[in-house]
Parts: sequence; structure tokens; C-alpha cells
Amino acid sequence: MSYERSHELIGRGESRLLIVDVQEKLMPAIPVRESLIANCRKLIEAAKLFGVPVSATEQYAKGLGPTVPQLRELLDGVPIPDKVCFSAAECLGWGTAAEHPDGRFQIVVAGIEAHVCVLQTVLDLLSNGYQVFVPADALASRAKLDWKIALRRLAASGAIITTTESVMFEWCAAAGSPEFKQLSKLVKNQP
Repeated sequence: MSYERSHELIGRGESRLLIVDVQEKLMPAIPVRESLIANCRKLIEAAKLFGVPVSATEQYAKGLGPTVPQLRELLDGVPIPDKVCFSAAECLGWGTAAEHPDGRFQIVVAGIEAHVCVLQTVLDLLSNGYQVFVPADALASRAKLDWKIALRRLAASGAIITTTESVMFEWCAAAGSPEFKQLSKLVKNQP
């Protein structure tokens, strides 16, 4: 009897992580900035642990500043393009999921702002055949209503709304491995 894991689960060999515009000058306006940064850190650390490629973007860095130092230190060696278009998907030039050279068709998207750059990025990725996962606790907007409506719209458009911890455990897939022990330590470091 054969067994197949659900296609609704995030696979470490099929996915990549995208951190959108978590920048210094935007942080004072984000009410949940500490938990946003903590959860983005966890996602980056887990992605590295499980060999999931990480990408990041900055929106008009000249005006909005660089990526926050708490994330930048984990993104050493990751190119962070400066964009002016709101959709990171458009600016990264990944093309369609079928055309992407590494075959990774699942994208985990975290960052800010949920109702602007994240929303447009996710909608573009969905339109180009990607399966997109959005950890709600690693996403923020200045106003809670904008965040809530963005999540509803993303879910209605086909994005899978999840949490940071769910993403990390889906990448892990099973207990008992050396990665699981490291993941357990990471999870215990709550924001």
C-alpha cells in the first residue's frame, strides 16, 4: 500500500521563503513589530536548518531604510534587491512556477505591509502558478483592519493562511531527527 503526503503541506524540497520589506523606518508604525521580527527570524533560521532557499526584498531603501538588523544578520550572503514596484514577485523576476529553474513551486511569504506589498506579491505569485503560504503571525500592517482584510482577501484568492510554527513543523515533517531537536529549541524561543 502506497502512502502520499498531502499536497497542501509545505515540502522543504519544493519551497522557498520570501521576506518582504521588513525595514527599519517602517517598524515604528507597526504595532506588532517585536513578534513580526521574532517570527521572521524563526522562519529564516528554520529555512536554513532545512535547506530551504531564502529571498528578501526592500521597498525604496533610500527612503525606508535597510532591512532591520535582527533579520539582516541572518541574511548574510542573500541578495536583497531594492524595489520600487509593490509586488516583490514582479521585481524578483521569477517568472511562472513552471519556468522557475529550481522547480520550487511553493513560496512562504512573510513581511510587511500585509495589504500593500505582501498582498500584491502573493496575488502575482498565485497568478503565475505558485502555491503560496502566508504565516499570519509573520505578517503585519500599520492598522489591524488592513491586516485582517488582507488575510481574508489572500485566503479568498487561494493563498493558504498558516502560522510560523506550522510552516516550521511542515518543513520538518517528522520527529526524531537532528533537525527536530534544533527546531524544538527554536520553537521554545517564543517572542
